[in-house]
Amino acid sequence: MNWLFFAVLSFIGYGVGDIFGTIATRKLGGFSTTLWTLITGSLLFSLYIPFAWNELNYLTLTLFTQTLGLGILFIIALVAFYQALKIDSSSIVGTIASAFAAVSVILSLIFLKEHISSYQTISILIIFFGVIMSSLELDRLKKGKLTLSKGIVLALIAMFLWGIYFTFIKIPVSKLGWFWPTYITYLSFPLVLFFLKLKKIRIRQPSKLDLKPIISSVILTGGAEFSYNYAISDGSVALVAPIAGSYPALFVLLSFIIFRDPVTRQQMLGILSTLLGIILLAFSN
Repeated sequence: MNWLFFAVLSFIGYGVGDIFGTIATRKLGGFSTTLWTLITGSLLFSLYIPFAWNELNYLTLTLFTQTLGLGILFIIALVAFYQALKIDSSSIVGTIASAFAAVSVILSLIFLKEHISSYQTISILIIFFGVIMSSLELDRLKKGKLTLSKGIVLALIAMFLWGIYFTFIKIPVSKLGWFWPTYITYLSFPLVLFFLKLKKIRIRQPSKLDLKPIISSVILTGGAEFSYNYAISDGSVALVAPIAGSYPALFVLLSFIIFRDPVTRQQMLGILSTLLGIILLAFSN
């Protein structure tokens, strides 16, 4: 049951971390927030390197290339997600992007040959239903106001790329453990810097006040990524991804508690449905 504990930790880390990530994005923009997030994470998490040094014995050129490739997909998705948050409704963007879990379930069943029971399938569907109900503005959808804006297109890109990343990251995790696959992703920040310089995109320098939400986001979302890795090393992607990907329900609940954002009956139903699905998955084991 270790996988369940760390899957829930990932759920909490993403849900809380995205609050700080949204604050940073609104101030610095998606590209700059991504760059400073990666730089901060590479410095902060380097403190753990002495404890994971022996795991590098299993690192081959092929495995490094695979990990770096997945990391690049993760970074592109992160930039798309942050840019989408800046353009469109955070609730809609969060719901679409978190659907990476559905992509990961499908890919893990096809390519990783994982299996889930009928009971677990129902539990996962309950979680997805809860995320949609707690996050998506259904009234806006009914009125035809949900158009394929640039923000939604970017959220869809993030969804598919994260779906691929969170599925196949299990391969390097199974060889290198939970730390290095994610840390290698953080170390690829020079590629982001090179891209920004090449495209002549302005890099905004964070002030001391801006650093606080960035550091908070890095600690929480970084912890969520490491927890996810540990969870899939002990359990299957098809079970861990839906729990980790249900973080928008927690985001809505925290927004109500912290920012006093109103919560509708639909959203409360979604939050309860998400929690019910997670509990049912816990009992499935």
